[in-house]
Amino acid sequence: RCSSESRSKALLAKLQEQARAREQQQQQSSVLQQDQSPSPGIPPKKTKKSRQEEDEDVEKQEPTKKRKEEVNWEVPLKTHSQDTSDHSSGNRSLTKQTSTEGRCCPSHYCPTLRRLACYSRAVLYPYLLQVQMVLPQWLAQPDVVQRDINKNLVPIGQVPGICPQLLAKLESNGILHFFPVQAEVIPAILEGVGQGLLVGRGGYKPRDICVSAPTGSGKTLAFVIPIVQALLKRVVCEVRALVVLPTKELAQQCHYVTIVFHCYTDGTGLKVGMLTGQRSLSAEQASLLESSARGWCSLADIVVATPGRLVDHINMTEGFNLQNLRFLVIDEADRMIDSMHQAWLNQLTKAVYSGSDMASIFRRAEPGPITAASHLQPQMPLQKLLFSATLTHNPEKLQRLGLHQPRLFSSIHSRPGDLDAGPQERFIFPEGLTEYYVSCTLSKKPLLILHLILRLKFSPILCFTNSREAAHRLHLLVKLFGGVQVAEFSSQLSASERKRALKDFEQGKIQLLISTDAAARGIDIEGVKCVVNYDAPQFIRTYIHRVGRTARAGKAGLAFTFLLGVQEKLFLQMLKDAGSPGIQKQIIKAENLKTLEAHYEKVLLELKKVTKVNPEKAKKQRI
Repeated sequence: RCSSESRSKALLAKLQEQARAREQQQQQSSVLQQDQSPSPGIPPKKTKKSRQEEDEDVEKQEPTKKRKEEVNWEVPLKTHSQDTSDHSSGNRSLTKQTSTEGRCCPSHYCPTLRRLACYSRAVLYPYLLQVQMVLPQWLAQPDVVQRDINKNLVPIGQVPGICPQLLAKLESNGILHFFPVQAEVIPAILEGVGQGLLVGRGGYKPRDICVSAPTGSGKTLAFVIPIVQALLKRVVCEVRALVVLPTKELAQQCHYVTIVFHCYTDGTGLKVGMLTGQRSLSAEQASLLESSARGWCSLADIVVATPGRLVDHINMTEGFNLQNLRFLVIDEADRMIDSMHQAWLNQLTKAVYSGSDMASIFRRAEPGPITAASHLQPQMPLQKLLFSATLTHNPEKLQRLGLHQPRLFSSIHSRPGDLDAGPQERFIFPEGLTEYYVSCTLSKKPLLILHLILRLKFSPILCFTNSREAAHRLHLLVKLFGGVQVAEFSSQLSASERKRALKDFEQGKIQLLISTDAAARGIDIEGVKCVVNYDAPQFIRTYIHRVGRTARAGKAGLAFTFLLGVQEKLFLQMLKDAGSPGIQKQIIKAENLKTLEAHYEKVLLELKKVTKVNPEKAKKQRI
């Protein structure tokens, strides 16, 4: 009996000891779980499951009837904080989807693909949010050109690379100093021709040049001088430089590219041709080519052309050869880029590289990847030179031109967000320009323009309208009013009439020249002290080119814009976003116009008789 009692006590003690051990073990495990519990906001770490167990869980969560439903493609993404917490905790296992999130991807039939989709969304998406759009380095960090012309003149002898022959011509033409843009761009272009026409500096293909500078800053001379110097030693006459311009009026103006080229090629043997449609196609062909026993011979080293006429000669002029073209100058480049739908550049490129003699030592091949094989044989590079006062900074648009390692010269720094996106794009305004706007009604506009000339004695004035009809009607009205020498400049006139109007305006015979935007780009008209926007321009580029006809070459100039009440707020905001230094409001009192109103009413009645316009059309063509 004693032995049985001892055994019972020993068994009871053992059971009690085991119970105490289990309690201690449970207490220790609970303490350990509390120590390992995540902080608030961090999900607990789950035990790792095998792939088979995870697949079974997915099968349990998705009944068979739900598999037959239509796939939900729209998946709400997690927030950045949730994704980061999941990623930092190392939890890459498949978590249960709530009913609000829907299905992760259309591959919910395959748990493995679904798991990959969830992981990609949780881990990769936060990093994708950090990607930002940036400008290429050559656009974001251009070579800065000083805006103030008068304070940054450079003596022509201090600009490196210019030959003595051209220095003498510059001095004979009265040019003793270069403007800032000329002092920067001329040496940059000459770097590419220092070793001849085949290779650039260091034996490499020369870089393309882009120039964005204010109107009247001397961009034309900046490419004329280096091109003429590069072609001085040519032996055979071939088309080696092509200047493409957007409008016919731009190619004909007396102080324009053709005249400047003639000025500096005189006595050098270089010949300049012009293909702008001002003459018949056969007359232009006769000035461009001549037939000989050896075939067709070129009569021009430098050609100034408009896109449409250039394409006509490429397609219809026998013997017109561009395979030796070395320089392609695109003036008013922003407008030329906008007209790229005409595909003139594609046809030009085909004409440059087509028909190349593969057996020639100087054969020409289209640009491609740079390899060792591509540099085995020398070939004539095609260097592009872009010039504009409103050059776009949109890489997508500039990409259409196929630029090679471009270099930008600009008077203003671009910002990372300046991608030609509406109001954020900033432009360069002439340094000596003073801007004003006048609030008025539609019927007071003619009285205001007469007041500026007859009362305030502003003369000469270049006045811009938005249409040919408005320009013609205003011309007739001012002419009937009397006391003002007025002329019209629009595409309705012939080339000779436009040329005569510009000449009389420069000579001071005309006080008021009423024009459409045909004269707003590139034309250098001497003596314009005041520009009037009779009709407010709809686009900032149009405004910059209009007011750029005054305050040229460092001189002072005035610009007035007539604004209706509904136009004022949007127009002023457009100028502010574009970087205008400031436009002032000019108040013209109604009493100052009363002396003109009586005669003005009589002129309106007479204008109706002259134009013979019925009342319905008169309402549509109101000034």
